[in-house]
Amino acid sequence: MEKDKKLELTEGSEYKITSLGSRDSLIESFGVFKGFISIGVDETGVLIELNSNHGNMAGKLRIIPLHVILLIDVLAVKENEKKDDFKGMSHY
Repeated sequence: MEKDKKLELTEGSEYKITSLGSRDSLIESFGVFKGFISIGVDETGVLIELNSNHGNMAGKLRIIPLHVILLIDVLAVKENEKKDDFKGMSHY
């Protein structure tokens, strides 16, 4: 059996994120994952660029705090590009 790949959110992939709204409501966010962002000192959120499902909000960025996310549906995956942090550095 082939070794399973590590699953992670990748920049450029499309997701549908369902999160808690006010009181008993849910918020569905459709768009492209842009990365994680710090909110204040101890909080982290997901940064997503909203798609055309959001009408006049399309193209806007939404920050969703991690603690309110209920589920994430993967709509389209973009391969994670490995970055070589040491490329261009001289070694002694």
